[in-house]
Amino acid sequence: MKNALSWILILFLTVSLLNNCFSSKVQREINQKTSFIAKLRKIYSSGDSSQWPAPLLDEEAKPYFSEIGHLPEVPFPADNPYSADKSFLGKTLFYDPRLSGSNQIACASCHDPELAWCDNRTLSFGHDRQLGTRNAMSILNIAYAQSLFWDGRAGSLEEQAQMPIQDKKEMSGHIDIAAGKIAKIKGYELLFVKAFGDKTVTKDRIAKAIATFERTVKSPPSRFDLFIDGKTDAFSDNEVMGLHLFRTKANCINCHNSGYFSNNRFENIGTALLGSKHEDLGRYLVTNKPEDAGKFRVPSLREVTRTGPWMHNGSFMPLADVIHFYNKGNPEPPQKKSTVYQGVTLHSEKSQILRLLDLTDEEISQLEAFLGTLSTRTQRITPPELPE
Repeated sequence: MKNALSWILILFLTVSLLNNCFSSKVQREINQKTSFIAKLRKIYSSGDSSQWPAPLLDEEAKPYFSEIGHLPEVPFPADNPYSADKSFLGKTLFYDPRLSGSNQIACASCHDPELAWCDNRTLSFGHDRQLGTRNAMSILNIAYAQSLFWDGRAGSLEEQAQMPIQDKKEMSGHIDIAAGKIAKIKGYELLFVKAFGDKTVTKDRIAKAIATFERTVKSPPSRFDLFIDGKTDAFSDNEVMGLHLFRTKANCINCHNSGYFSNNRFENIGTALLGSKHEDLGRYLVTNKPEDAGKFRVPSLREVTRTGPWMHNGSFMPLADVIHFYNKGNPEPPQKKSTVYQGVTLHSEKSQILRLLDLTDEEISQLEAFLGTLSTRTQRITPPELPE
């Protein structure tokens, strides 16, 4: 009996010791993690990005990398400088459905300011309720895009502004006819005089006015901007870790960099679906270069939590699914996807940047938390009164 009690006491003491050791180890790990996050918080909110940890970049991404940070001043082209009158004319035209063939569809139909300047649909409806083929990109911060549309077919906003008007599935108009319609509206005369010096209406002036307005559609400072400027309490611990993961293990920084959170390049992430009825050749349709088959423009991550569904075909919702997609490296079959287009056999091979990341569930949650800091509150805009 005495021996049994001794063994019970020894077992109790052993278990207690192990529990204490385990508790101490857990506490040490918590303290180390807390200390690490505190260190990161201090560095990232220092106001000096040169103090930040070095980003983890793939070799192919390095030539196009610039550090994430604030949006710079909006650049306006020399041949289309900013003026408040021109911007107001552009805003009025942006909301005017008379630019469309049916007089019912305006630019604002698919780019609604209360929906983060997109329409939050997988694909948009256009002329005669035709369904588009790609997701409508937000025009928030579009001034910083070096090419427009998912395939980059427009080299400037002035060029881009005319394309939806003439697209048979979108506004189904003709830019010359649209200009003629606007020219017949008496109320537009003064607006053109103020913007351009006389009342002459041309397609180029319409495009310049709309482009000028679109360049003013810019995000206000986000919590990310406040945090890196020194507001250390603007981020939670998870958001701090998410920022660090974004620049390191999560691989996001390779493509989503600069203050615009996009490298303005085209990447193949394996979503072209070549060989299926939903295939989209992407950049190839513009360049006719076989290596561009399946490439799409890297979108900005500014306001990303508000601009879903995501990808060129609007195939992802919610945002966590996008992160899981990248975490798994889009595990498509090992063979190249292919299709025959106009007699040319094309292959689509995803970028080597896309690979298994092995993020934990906690890290995925932290990354999503950080992405939320790039979004701002909805800004309500009063639509202009249309001229008569």
